[in-house]
Amino acid sequence: VALKRMLNFNVPPVKNSTGEPVWKVLIYDRFGQDIISPLLSVKELRDMGITLHLLLHSDRDAIPDVPAVYFVMPTEENIDRMCQDLRNQLYESYYLNFISAISRSKLEDIANAAIGANAVTQVAKVFDQYLNFITLEDDMFVLCNQNKELVSYRAINRPDITDTEMETIMDTIVDSLFCFFVTLGAIPIIRCSRGTAAEMVAVKLDKKLRENLRDARNSLFTGDTLGAGQFSFQRPLLVLVDRNIDLATPLHHTWTYQALVHDVLDFHLNRVNLEESTGMESSPAGARPKKKNKKSYDLTTSDKFWQKHKGSPFPEVAESVQQELESYRAQEDEVKRLKSIMGIEGEDEGAISMLSDNTAKLTSAVSSLPELLEKKRLIDLHTNVATAVLEHIKSRKLDVYFEYEEKIMSKSTLDKSLLDMISDPDAGTPEDKMRLFLIYYISSAQAPSEIDLEQYKKALMDAGCNLAPLNYIKQWKAFTKMASAPTSYGNTTPKPLGLFSRVMNTGSQFVMEGVKNLVLKQQNLPVTRILDNLMEMKSNPETDDYRYFDPKMLRGSDSSVPRNKNPFQEAIVFVVGGGNYIEYQNLIDYIKGKQGKHVLYGCSELFNATQFIKQV
Repeated sequence: VALKRMLNFNVPPVKNSTGEPVWKVLIYDRFGQDIISPLLSVKELRDMGITLHLLLHSDRDAIPDVPAVYFVMPTEENIDRMCQDLRNQLYESYYLNFISAISRSKLEDIANAAIGANAVTQVAKVFDQYLNFITLEDDMFVLCNQNKELVSYRAINRPDITDTEMETIMDTIVDSLFCFFVTLGAIPIIRCSRGTAAEMVAVKLDKKLRENLRDARNSLFTGDTLGAGQFSFQRPLLVLVDRNIDLATPLHHTWTYQALVHDVLDFHLNRVNLEESTGMESSPAGARPKKKNKKSYDLTTSDKFWQKHKGSPFPEVAESVQQELESYRAQEDEVKRLKSIMGIEGEDEGAISMLSDNTAKLTSAVSSLPELLEKKRLIDLHTNVATAVLEHIKSRKLDVYFEYEEKIMSKSTLDKSLLDMISDPDAGTPEDKMRLFLIYYISSAQAPSEIDLEQYKKALMDAGCNLAPLNYIKQWKAFTKMASAPTSYGNTTPKPLGLFSRVMNTGSQFVMEGVKNLVLKQQNLPVTRILDNLMEMKSNPETDDYRYFDPKMLRGSDSSVPRNKNPFQEAIVFVVGGGNYIEYQNLIDYIKGKQGKHVLYGCSELFNATQFIKQV
């Protein structure tokens, strides 16, 4: 909503205006591009009158009779480039929107350039948009993508970090969270764990919100905010969690569709990039190998299949794609049949419309063609994506890993020794084995004895693993052992439903033989459990000493005693140090059971296990 308002020159778009939109160009930097692309497609931009969208630092030609909307971060080089645009008189008028608040001195630089270029009257509006975060789903956001290594898990947890570096990281995170609440139009009540980076974020965010509320004239939280209607009667709860409370989940192999796509494919800002395998046709000896085609697909909120199944266990997804395909084929044949009866082989609309009423059936078939084609596109998309995921599951035995890790995390009996899993040359990549061992190491109440550890290390080395992450986790475990008991992960294990023989032998394109049909039981991960305690006001040793901040209170009191005793309806969970789709899905599943309640999940960056292991 905020973006659409900005593209409409900062006036809310009128619902039913029939007139043409005002044609304009959109100029953004990489940050702006990352914020817009998951939310608005090129077609939607065009509907709003955006004819051209260009990067700020690209060579742009002058278009003197068109207004330009800028959407950029207020950095030195961006400001310089905008001043240059003014001097070169590139556009008719300039609407300058900053993703994050611009400082007074930089604003003066622009003003001076405008005076120098005689362009003061052309700078129509300057706005701070407070949109410095990336929304990936209706209920999920991540802070930034461009220089995310600045706020990464490793950056926050480096042993040699200086205080000033830490301050900078915290300020970056707080700036984005502040933007998030300005856009939401709500002042949260903040809870966080003590002695962690999350606590530093909480203190700074509380201070920033407090200062903004004090300054009544310029407060961003009065009256006409966009989200005013959304949380009118009750304030949301913000739970700030530190990644270190649970390092097992980011390493865990997963079984739901969206999390699997993120784990094994290249999935980034809602777009998945696939290398298409060229099939098995044998090329003549000596011929050059065919180049693989790269294809990218957007998995968005408008994709109904994705919305419905992104949280489903993978076998269910494969089955659903198959059903969709069959229902599509039935419809497709119907259209062809009707056409041939009428003797219309081509797509001749004229001939169709001349026929009498008894062809109403046919006309409806023809008018539903575009819808059918869109359905076909989605089926093809998910067939390709699911097939790519399936190849990984089969070649790396991910179903076995998932089941085994779930057993470790829920402390059930193991049917096969860990050493066997690690030494099995057919199961998984070295990284899969390392992930499995780290989860075992993190979840075990007693660390394995030195003798056992040496044995494991040797097996891991033989399997080709890099042992660096283990050293980090070892230190981490020693450190947190002093702080708290190991996190528990509930005690449920997935139930195998027998293999897929039944569904999959009926001419399906997914050859699922040998893949276990595991069904998930809802169990709360640590992050979800913490949220449940704080949202429902349950007393629990895990969360009882969480700090409590209320930026609306005049004096900040450092208490962990909540003033508000009622359960919350709305909550935002934010993980400092990075999050993943497993936790996101777990929260969504948890909240489904609570009527009328909403949860949003946010994190400083989104990583899969591969990216996380590299940071450890």
